[in-house]
Amino acid sequence: MLDSAEFDPAAYVDQMAIALNLPIAPEYRPGVMDNFSRIRAIAQLVLEFSLPEDVVAAPVFQPFQP
Repeated sequence: MLDSAEFDPAAYVDQMAIALNLPIAPEYRPGVMDNFSRIRAIAQLVLEFSLPEDVVAAPVFQPFQP
């Protein structure tokens, strides 16, 4: 699972901005970091949800038709 000590939103935002050649204006940087902190919290919930070992992902999503 993710550990808070493992994820540094500021470092991640800086690294991804460089990798994507995507400048982030200084006035937007705090908001971007806040959003990645929220994304991390949501991802943690998903990662903590255990699935049985025999679950297989469907190759094609087909919505339920009543």
